[in-house]
Amino acid sequence: MYNQYREGWIEVICGCMFAGKTEELIRRINVLSYAKKNIQVFKPVIDNRYSKSEIVSHSGAHIPSHAIESSKDLLKYIQDDVEVIAIDEVQFFDEGIVDICEYLADKGVRVMVAGLDKDFRGEPFGVMPELLTRAEFVTKLTAICAKCGAPATRTQRLVNGQPADFHSDIVLVGSKDHYEPRCRHCHEIENKPKKI
Repeated sequence: MYNQYREGWIEVICGCMFAGKTEELIRRINVLSYAKKNIQVFKPVIDNRYSKSEIVSHSGAHIPSHAIESSKDLLKYIQDDVEVIAIDEVQFFDEGIVDICEYLADKGVRVMVAGLDKDFRGEPFGVMPELLTRAEFVTKLTAICAKCGAPATRTQRLVNGQPADFHSDIVLVGSKDHYEPRCRHCHEIENKPKKI
């Protein structure tokens, strides 16, 4: 029988914090597990907010995962018969993750990654721009702006209740204690350089 398409592609789920990226990744994993697919799940070691050995959404949904330090570590865990790879918080990985996703997709693996497309400054985050351009499928999720209720596409970092400084470290793992979703117009960054 003729197969209409060949397996193997990259899917990116992106958006700001509290948009439901991990929830959507877990939903897809659950659907594929009902289809008896061999699925492996990964996350970066740095993301230990809710669990060291699971990906966990803000609503509490969770699935066991391998917590790894670098993209090369992922290859150590890959099973020969894997059909689906899911990676949460992919923006925290080094640039090697892009080549690994390409390699796995070329081998016929469905690669699903989720992560922030922008950092707290509203700038492209890590490897996400590269993954977005290489992906066959992109799902961009929004949250609700904590200030005005409009669709939120940005992540507001707060320090003692005030907007963070542009020159702060990019990575600060946190949840509602440091971040809230904001729309373009309510997003604030102290000392952000003017581009025009």
